Amino acid sequence: MTDLPSADLPSEARVVIIGGGIVGASTAYHLGKMGYSDTILIERGKLTSGTTFHAAGLVGQLRSNANITQLLGYSVDLYKNLEKETEQATGWKMNGGLRLACTQERWTEVKRQATTAHSFGLDMQLLTPKEAQDLWPMMTIDDVVGAAFLPTDGQANPSDITLSLAKGARMNGVSIYEDTEVLDVEVEDGQVVAVMTSKGRIKCDKVVNCCGQWARQEAKKVGVNVPLVSVEHQFMITEKIEGITPDLPTLRDPDRLTYYKEDVGGLVMGGYEPNGIPWATKGFPEKFQFSLLDSNWDHFEQLVELSLGRVPALETAGVRELINGPESFTPDGNFILGEAPELKNYFVGAGFNAFGIASGGGAGMALAEWVVNGEPPYDLWPVDIRRFGRAHFDTDWVRKRTLEAYGKHYTMAWPFEEHSSGRPNRRSPLYDQLKSQGACFGEKLGWERPNWFAREGQEAKDIYTFNRQNWFENVGEEHKLTRENITVFDQSSFAKFKLVGPDSEKALTWICANDVAKKPGSLTYTQMLNDRGGIECDLTVVRISNDEFYIVTGTGYATHDFDWIKKNIPEGLNAQLIDVTSGYSVLSVMGPCARKVLQKITDDNISNESFPFGSMQTLGVAGAPVMALRVTYVGELGWELHIPTEFALNVYQALMAAGQEFSIGNAGYRAIESLRLEKGYRAWSSDIGPDHTPLEAGMAWACKLKKEIDFKGRKALELQKIDGVKKSLCCFTVDDPSIILLGRETIYRNGERVGWLTSAGFGFTVQKNIGYGYVRNQEGVDRTYLKSGSYELEVGTERVACDIHFTALYDPKMEKVKQ
Repeated sequence: MTDLPSADLPSEARVVIIGGGIVGASTAYHLGKMGYSDTILIERGKLTSGTTFHAAGLVGQLRSNANITQLLGYSVDLYKNLEKETEQATGWKMNGGLRLACTQERWTEVKRQATTAHSFGLDMQLLTPKEAQDLWPMMTIDDVVGAAFLPTDGQANPSDITLSLAKGARMNGVSIYEDTEVLDVEVEDGQVVAVMTSKGRIKCDKVVNCCGQWARQEAKKVGVNVPLVSVEHQFMITEKIEGITPDLPTLRDPDRLTYYKEDVGGLVMGGYEPNGIPWATKGFPEKFQFSLLDSNWDHFEQLVELSLGRVPALETAGVRELINGPESFTPDGNFILGEAPELKNYFVGAGFNAFGIASGGGAGMALAEWVVNGEPPYDLWPVDIRRFGRAHFDTDWVRKRTLEAYGKHYTMAWPFEEHSSGRPNRRSPLYDQLKSQGACFGEKLGWERPNWFAREGQEAKDIYTFNRQNWFENVGEEHKLTRENITVFDQSSFAKFKLVGPDSEKALTWICANDVAKKPGSLTYTQMLNDRGGIECDLTVVRISNDEFYIVTGTGYATHDFDWIKKNIPEGLNAQLIDVTSGYSVLSVMGPCARKVLQKITDDNISNESFPFGSMQTLGVAGAPVMALRVTYVGELGWELHIPTEFALNVYQALMAAGQEFSIGNAGYRAIESLRLEKGYRAWSSDIGPDHTPLEAGMAWACKLKKEIDFKGRKALELQKIDGVKKSLCCFTVDDPSIILLGRETIYRNGERVGWLTSAGFGFTVQKNIGYGYVRNQEGVDRTYLKSGSYELEVGTERVACDIHFTALYDPKMEKVKQ
């Protein structure tokens, strides 16, 4: 397989890929296709010798995110034609995939998944139990409520498909070196410069870590964090079974935690047990190549018992082998792609959670484009390495959360479901106080955040269902109190940065789409755009002084946004970015009575004349210096109080005491969601993101296009203004309260599919289901086009009538906000 004798290992390359599994081979293949023939793939053993060789090889496509589904669909399209291109067998069969539902709740989940599939353009058919059995005759269907079938799903031989990708890479000039160990990655001035191997040094511009379950330890050597751990994963291969045919679809039986695929006339059966076993907790053995672990029949027995109820023939089938191969899994069940925020030109493609074969083709394509162009081909936030942060450095914490995610692989994917392991981790100073007042906490990036508050005598615990959940009325009360009186939200988990230095204004003027070059005390809501005009960050910028800015963004985007800002400060400017998240707690005081309460505990004048909307002042509150931001994400008069952490509890207690006469109360993040939907505020990573421009999202007002000031992304917006947009974010409502919108419901215009909901919920003031989504049309979308259509939403495969809106559903003309 080696292209050249080891003595001829090149001393220089543009890109070095470390790891010869399917993802490394796919990345090499795509880099070769893009003209990067001076790419080298290094494998310390033989290709596929890590985890790829023992993968089960199922290829499913549907995920909850459109772009990840698109990426998996790319894999299928690639695998269809790869054998013809390379003349190397792949074992690819597009025999379709069945998914069973054995309870009414699971059937609801499957129907919602079918709607998601339709939203994303996948053909997912709902079948009766008998129709499913006709496709898979060996199974019993006594307990089956229904099934879903995706005709374009399939299966592949993992080793064959990897070798085919490798051959395709070599055909395009990429060099592959086996039996070559990477000893070190050399770094200078915060970026990759070379790779030291057992056969020599290779000077290079970029490194791609595709080391599978070894990716975390390899990345750690250069200060990069890759949150994954190894978990044992077993599957059984049977001898031939009468009635098993080569065209048998893959089968997933989540209620029995198992999956099946045809293999040489027999079956592969595996699954995801709730009590997964971690591996290599004390480090990896030497030379673990083409190696398996001892079969653990005692542990696998639970899956065998579940499978016998579905496939009785397994009881008498001969067992060829029980494969026990460790694989890498991640804390959220999604894989990891992208450039490491800690090190320039160091890329990662790892942590594939036992669906590396399904992802491999698309992941390699995306990673290659990321390497070449500095950004992925489209928004891949759910798998972006920058979704992780401080909570993910401790391997013990990562292992706990990953084992929970592993055990949930086939359990119900409930709306609003929270993980429970490794908690509590990051806590605001108010955590204990709020817990004693009935807070039911959710978690994001390790932070405990109050989602809702239980009444006296009610347990502060989510009870999951696809119907209205147990907190629905509580959130309605918090919503109402915000609209009519006053509430306090603990938003201490906000990510907070300072940009300091004499060139701070110049740097932000280039990075921000809105104009931040204002006097100290000014507050600016702005996006940060990529060169395509897509929205990379959505945040608030406060000018503290001539050479200092305070930046506030969402909890989950701390790593991403810090990385984006830092990397886009123009070279040569004197501006330093500092993460100050832990230094400040945030209490958002919102509602028509907010000024009356806040004025009781500060001597500073906070009248509208003295403290207008869109400004910041430092107030003395309860003995603390409080940076008060006059801003709102709920559509009411209010302030975000940014308080040095050690003062937060005192300020909170002073607020609650002062607000008693106004019926002040706590409120949580689920109320924020309901309030912001009514007001039409956008949420990054759902309504807006790198694939959406401000013009498409109805946010051109937050761009300085009318000023002669250049900024990143401006040229793309100017071209789009001339050409017009092909998609537009719109608001939809459904009056029927029995309908529940969760997001990803399909949008139909005049009977034609035009998009899907990016976010959804219930508005308690307007008493309607609310959803936002992009209406798409290649010929262009304008107000006339939008108004002329009749709209429906597909909810759980059933279409319901809806109304389209072009202004906020709740809009007090900002009178309450500005008074």
